[in-house]
Amino acid sequence: MTTMTDASVREFTMPDVGEGLTEAEILKWYVQPGDTVTDGQVVCEVETAKAAVELPIPYDGVVRSLHFPEGTTVDVGTSIIAVDVTGGAGEAAEAEPSVAAEVPQATQATTQVAQEEKAPARQPVLVGYGVSASSTKRRPRKGAEVPAREVAAAVQQELNGHSDLTALAGGAAVASARPLAKPPVRKLAKDLGVDLTTVTPSGADGVITREDVHAAVAPATPEAVRAAPAAPAAPAPVASYDGTRETRVPVKGVRKATAAAMVGSAFTAPHVTEFVTVDVTRTLKLVEELKRSAEYGMQGVRVNPLLLIAKALLVAIRRHPEVNASWDEANQEIVLKHYVNLGIAAATPRGLIVPNIKDAHDKTLPQLAEALGELVSTARDGRTSPAAMQGGTVTITNVGVFGVDTGTPILPPGEAAILAVGAIRLQPWVHKGKVKPRQVTTLALSFDHRLVDGELGSKVLADVAAILEQPKKLITWA
Repeated sequence: MTTMTDASVREFTMPDVGEGLTEAEILKWYVQPGDTVTDGQVVCEVETAKAAVELPIPYDGVVRSLHFPEGTTVDVGTSIIAVDVTGGAGEAAEAEPSVAAEVPQATQATTQVAQEEKAPARQPVLVGYGVSASSTKRRPRKGAEVPAREVAAAVQQELNGHSDLTALAGGAAVASARPLAKPPVRKLAKDLGVDLTTVTPSGADGVITREDVHAAVAPATPEAVRAAPAAPAAPAPVASYDGTRETRVPVKGVRKATAAAMVGSAFTAPHVTEFVTVDVTRTLKLVEELKRSAEYGMQGVRVNPLLLIAKALLVAIRRHPEVNASWDEANQEIVLKHYVNLGIAAATPRGLIVPNIKDAHDKTLPQLAEALGELVSTARDGRTSPAAMQGGTVTITNVGVFGVDTGTPILPPGEAAILAVGAIRLQPWVHKGKVKPRQVTTLALSFDHRLVDGELGSKVLADVAAILEQPKKLITWA
């Protein structure tokens, strides 16, 4: 990347959007060279190991250049966009000449291919919605950066049938030119695990088509099998419906951070899990009553069983505060928390995240309902901030939404307990001496046995169950 020295050009660097993060991946660009930007305008979306975050530009001007394409992971402190603060769309346009202007003799086909190799095609934008989420994303190849003029010249030479290309950096000979293919075809090849250098192109001017990629993964023809050298007999592999055997997905961003945290937790904290099956019929009736009440239903506050389960856990923590703690290995101390940041595990397209409600212990039921609704909505939209996922003290994971009875959850790092809620089902249950259909669920509490012994864990779980069986205890115990 070339750093601009023009005093009128401001370089905007990748900020540290989370505590201690060192890099972030550019997911989307919302601007292009020549666009006018204003102070506070969002110019791109990046994904860190914690969340997806939108970055606003801190000044007015005209975009001179974007230093990295979508899909690139950039170190914190590296310049990602240059803005001419003196204005002048014409200047910005001159600063980013097209490949056709750099190579006057290039054919229309050459220009199109070179532009596609330079960056993914810009997607249509709907006002207020940003760039389409289906934009092609890929990481740049490692190595020396190459001027656009020399890239275009190499593409022109390739289309003219020359294979003895010289290296674009350093003057050495290139062993093999990059195969010509449009971005959608490259994505298809990546998804199917096909190396484009092994594909025989059938398109005009040696461009690889989708059909060429599919042909590369198709089973060998009988003629090819007969022509191949004899080999020991072996069972024929069973291929999937599309002819592929496996797909590799890079582990990065939220999923990478979650995986590392779960491994660290599982092999650091000695986990114990206890279970209890609960009749929650009265809790569900209370939920329906609250929905019809003026304080909740008329105000648009969302009320569901998770709200009352969260409140029941907060009451149990108030009665047994020792469960709200963490283990300080370095100082060999138990840290008792006098506040509760209640984490709610949420499954998102980017992986599992656990944002938390700050100071949940101080919130009334309506305030908790409002905070819970906002937390879920923000997580679903992929807009959870890194700060919202830091400082959790205890967590709830609702696996019942997936139709399973319960699970043995792994503790989020630094927490002593996590409560799993199973599916609520109509089951036969002994109620007042008779077998009746009742709404029943199973709760599971995992805890760090260094901090929480069996007695304390059992008391916390029993309190949550008692409240859900008799919700009036919310009033008497709180």
